[in-house]
Amino acid sequence: MPFSKVMPALARAKPDQLFGMRLRSTVASTQRKELKSEEAQLDSSCALVETRDVINGAKAHRSSQPKISIDFDNTQEAYKSKDTLELFRSLLVFKLCSVDFLVDKNKELMFLSKKVLGQRLFEKLMKMTFYGQFVAGEDQDSIKPLIEKNQAFGVGSVLDYSVEEDLTQEEAEKKEMDSCVSEAEKENHETSIYTAQDTECMDHREKKYKAHRQFGDRRGGVISARTYFYADEAKCDHHMETFINCIKASAGSSVDGFSAIKMTALGRPQFLLQFSEVLVKWRRFFNLLAAHQGLDGMALLEQKLELEKLQDSLIKLGVGAKPDIENWFTGEKLGSSGTIDLLDWNSLINDTTIISNLLVVPNMETGHLEPLLSKFTDEEEKQMKRMLQRMDVLAKHAVENGVRLMVDAEQTYFQPAISRLTLEMQRIFNREKPNIFNTYQCYLKEAYDNVSVDVELSRREGWYFGAKLVRGAYMYQERSRATEIGYEDPINPDYEATNRMYHKCLEYVLEEIHLNKAANVMVASHNEDTVKFTLEKMNEMGLSPTENKVYFGQLLGMCDQISFPLGQAGFPVYKYVPYGPVNEVIPYLSRRAQENRGIMKGSQRERSLLWKEIQRRLFNGQLLYKPVY
Repeated sequence: MPFSKVMPALARAKPDQLFGMRLRSTVASTQRKELKSEEAQLDSSCALVETRDVINGAKAHRSSQPKISIDFDNTQEAYKSKDTLELFRSLLVFKLCSVDFLVDKNKELMFLSKKVLGQRLFEKLMKMTFYGQFVAGEDQDSIKPLIEKNQAFGVGSVLDYSVEEDLTQEEAEKKEMDSCVSEAEKENHETSIYTAQDTECMDHREKKYKAHRQFGDRRGGVISARTYFYADEAKCDHHMETFINCIKASAGSSVDGFSAIKMTALGRPQFLLQFSEVLVKWRRFFNLLAAHQGLDGMALLEQKLELEKLQDSLIKLGVGAKPDIENWFTGEKLGSSGTIDLLDWNSLINDTTIISNLLVVPNMETGHLEPLLSKFTDEEEKQMKRMLQRMDVLAKHAVENGVRLMVDAEQTYFQPAISRLTLEMQRIFNREKPNIFNTYQCYLKEAYDNVSVDVELSRREGWYFGAKLVRGAYMYQERSRATEIGYEDPINPDYEATNRMYHKCLEYVLEEIHLNKAANVMVASHNEDTVKFTLEKMNEMGLSPTENKVYFGQLLGMCDQISFPLGQAGFPVYKYVPYGPVNEVIPYLSRRAQENRGIMKGSQRERSLLWKEIQRRLFNGQLLYKPVY
């Protein structure tokens, strides 16, 4: 694989040349451009007639579609699945979540309550309040009644086993440092005679993709995402079995269900760190070569490198001799059109590449980068392969059980590798329908680039694109880490910018659904304006909820006034349904309290709707209302 030859050239390139490029938003796809060029070659009068016919036909089709309209103020419909005690519980929990002292000290208060009340009464109290609001039950059997009730009112489930280890900060930091640093790096650190400044200058690894003890506890500054820390391979196998059980539970309790997994639960995070760095540098190298051809002002997928100029650039950089460079591209069946774009370039890192050959370390004597294979232990090599095997096992179980697998997003220093590995699963398992969904965090500056590049790849290769769009769960941690360690903040500057990014990504995927019917998206949002934006765009494009291409998702116990009206109107809508023993989901409940503090302080809407429904039932003599299904 020529990638290892390119890395020494990357080492010799100036850092500001190599890493200073900013990715730009993608515009129209290649296919759309080709369509426009073909239309331009037609006789103008014929083109006008044909275009008018197409437009009129599209308008007729859209006018025949009933307009989607949902009343999110109709509390009777929104809370039809809840008895009055459940409404009072929601009000109580949301009110408590708005009290700063209770939220800040929630762990201490829960510990004290357990000590005073005893385990049995404590569990009963939790099930009457926070646990009952946000968690479905303790195991696969106890969650079935809630799942069946929700489904009766049009809401499906994304099962999520939300148990985490209760580690101290010191324990978490130690586990993270042990699992994110290779044996070779540990050995070099212990035997190096260089000063810290010398080591920093010679170390090719970017700060962002190295472990830092002050951020070793990845739970810090994270609100809604559960966190896994690597212990050993047996623990990863245990996580895999838990995910398999979750997949089976989803298959047994709902139709067309989802199950959520996290990559960091399945293997040593060192692999994700190093592979992410390789992928990022590979894309930056493409940007450097595009700049050499004067293409750096163009949108990402519009940048097409002329093959001859590209070969000359690689030769000048010292990547290899001319015959080797020519064989490189012809051997990969690339460049037949005379140009290379980013997707062609990315394909050079493929499933036939030995992963370890991509992981590189600096040679202290020459200053060049070398493959890490000779420095990588046999055990570390096996750990990488086992992680990939676990992913494959989970994907196969999901397909066999008719459950769609949703891969959660994680921190930006892990995410490039997570997205690439998810994409490889999509290439295999999304040929006939969307079985694997990737998650895109729209608070990232590069979110639109990531979405548009992956959509274009699915279009070219003929598989179903599956995406979950979220705003993101790691903003405070990501910003703090970037500032303290010293790299560019990957997050959009403010909430409004994130909203614009979310809607931009969403509209792009909706257009793809409208044009090709081969994409699927979950709008995972508690933002009512975003949901209304989605409905508006679906109306404009003539997309029907019965197509089952656009899904909506919210967390259990939150935003029922959005989920249930959508479900009863025929939309595919899902609740993220956590489950697990009371004591073991306390970290999850702690974060729910923190998240609700922000939501409840920022808006009184959900509480006011709950009060409105309670008052309606009181005035209509329906306080004893029980859901019928």
